[in-house]
Amino acid sequence: MTTIRVLLADDQALLRSAFRVLVDSEPDMEVVGEASDGAEAVRLAKEQRADVVLMDIRMPGTDGLAATRMISADPSLAQVRVVILTTFEVDDYVVQSLRAGASGFLGKGSEPDELLSAIRVAAGGEALLSPAATKGLIARFLAQGDSADDGRDPARSERLGTLTVREREVLVQVAGGHSNDEIAERLEVSPLTVKTHVNRAMSKLGARDRAQLVVIAYESGLVRPRVE
Repeated sequence: MTTIRVLLADDQALLRSAFRVLVDSEPDMEVVGEASDGAEAVRLAKEQRADVVLMDIRMPGTDGLAATRMISADPSLAQVRVVILTTFEVDDYVVQSLRAGASGFLGKGSEPDELLSAIRVAAGGEALLSPAATKGLIARFLAQGDSADDGRDPARSERLGTLTVREREVLVQVAGGHSNDEIAERLEVSPLTVKTHVNRAMSKLGARDRAQLVVIAYESGLVRPRVE
């Protein structure tokens, strides 16, 4: 059994201690380091070869969003997945977190089982974009553009043209929050075929994981948010 190497990044020692006890209690996980600020988190992610970083947003010095961007931009940390964990469950933070390269976003009020599941999901390269309400918030903010510099990447949008018809179809389904098995059933193909298309789309679009695929799908206009 492969052990998931987890790094804890939070400026509150008491919370880090609680998370360590929870994570270390699982047979398939281990805490490999603790950081009290973003810069230390980036350094330890490299030194300890972490698989998943539980990252607080608000920390002194380099905050969680900046640290997530640094990890996402470093080719040597391509295997590292970041799960933003914060008490500030504000809509804009969700969007900023995913744009920064995070694989997911959880409130610190989440149940222990939810947190452990999030670590496993992120380590497996999946996106933490449930429940549907969270996806709706992400979609709305990406569609509106919350500033003049709204994070859109024209070059990335142009690369949508490199996708095959089937890859675009799969991308639309991924943006809808569907799993590989669900997409396979919808498109009447095998889950392995879906996984292949997802991997190819990530490679062509420069996405680290499914979470970034969802962001790209909305920012490029390939998928439009539903009007409630």
